[in-house]
Amino acid sequence: MQDILHVIFLASGSVVSLFFLTKIMGYRQLSELSMFDYINGITIGSIAAEMATSLENSFIMPLTAMIVYTVFSVILSFISTKSYFARGIIAGKPIILINKGEIFEDNLKKSKIDLSELLIQCRVNGYFDISKIETAVLEGNGKISFLPKSSNRPVTPNDLGLNPKQEFLVANLIIDGNIMEENLKHCGKDFKWLNSMLNSKGIKNVEEVILATCDTENNFTVFKRTNCSKENESYLIH
Repeated sequence: MQDILHVIFLASGSVVSLFFLTKIMGYRQLSELSMFDYINGITIGSIAAEMATSLENSFIMPLTAMIVYTVFSVILSFISTKSYFARGIIAGKPIILINKGEIFEDNLKKSKIDLSELLIQCRVNGYFDISKIETAVLEGNGKISFLPKSSNRPVTPNDLGLNPKQEFLVANLIIDGNIMEENLKHCGKDFKWLNSMLNSKGIKNVEEVILATCDTENNFTVFKRTNCSKENESYLIH
């Protein structure tokens, strides 16, 4: 029983430490991470797992290691934002794989990518005919960016001589039955307006709403809560 309580204590400390350390490292998504950041994150996670089950050793040791990895990650991130030269070394530089109908074999070898893998990435991104690609660039995060030829890219309003009105983000006024007061004020609305809009939708209680939004054109959209019952089980995806 004592060992179980010890593990619970260590695991809780590991989770808390991992939470604060990841906050310090930043909010970049996985697709935006460099290879070093990705491996560094896995390493910190592995140390945290070891920390959670270190019954015999002190948890201070793995915690110290986690902090060291985090400090190095923050330092390198700071350096890369201050120096373009260092950024190329730390995060990597974009490498052109395809340009103007030519495949750069040397760059493929340099990137450790074979032609089959390149063709797979082309198909995954919707290019089953490689001749429709003007440029393909391997980014520092390992993703390949594709620029289609002008004759194969989607038509834009500018191509048709149209000038559509700029769209803006919608404001979330109600989320999961809770009124977002700051968003409501930012839109220049008040509770009276919100209640009147809800009443016009036949909603008497804000808790009936899972999401309500409003755009710059005052278009009010409501998504009501739905309860799945035996009568509508056929709509469920198994």
